[in-house]
Amino acid sequence: MNQQNEQTHMNMHTGTTVSAQMNHGAHEVMDVHEVLSGAVGAMNEYTMLRSHVKDPELLKILDRQYQFMQQEYNTTVDCFRSGKDPAVPTQSYEMTQGNDFVYGLTPTQPKKPMQSASEINDEVISCAMLGAMKSMAAAKATAALEVTNPVVRRVLADSIPNCIEMAYELSIYQNKHHYYQVPQFAEQDTLQMTQAYAPAMGVQGNMTTH
Repeated sequence: MNQQNEQTHMNMHTGTTVSAQMNHGAHEVMDVHEVLSGAVGAMNEYTMLRSHVKDPELLKILDRQYQFMQQEYNTTVDCFRSGKDPAVPTQSYEMTQGNDFVYGLTPTQPKKPMQSASEINDEVISCAMLGAMKSMAAAKATAALEVTNPVVRRVLADSIPNCIEMAYELSIYQNKHHYYQVPQFAEQDTLQMTQAYAPAMGVQGNMTTH
């Protein structure tokens, strides 16, 4: 990878070579700016919400996710600025709880916007955290498709599963506390939908044409 990073590229307009540090396309620069700005926003949001958390379990999730986001942010900044391998490579986030969901709906009060900050609770906080992770996953996926620098593309692509894992962790937490309910189709309808497709057969190129 280091040898690839040190390679220079030709600028077709000027005929000059482009160093690894400048090996970024215009779309890439704008999209990565969106990713980094979103990461800063998410961490700021976590910081603002932290003092309002009441559930120790949610507080542990918040702190663990914040620390991970901070390192991932630094890794992205490092490779974006240098165009080379970051000092600390992308890590893999692993949640500590199980992945069991409770299915079905129970009666709850209708949701509505808060009227004051005094209404901030663990449901509101975990929902805001989940929204931040969903936004980050979408922004990183969009940016990774526009990146020309091979290192930045790899860092972004490798970090998308971490956003998914953190969002999944939060959705499980919300489900356990009945903040996020998961409805289901009737068993017969679910079975019909899951069995609606069959595996593809044959090898392309070997099909007989008439």
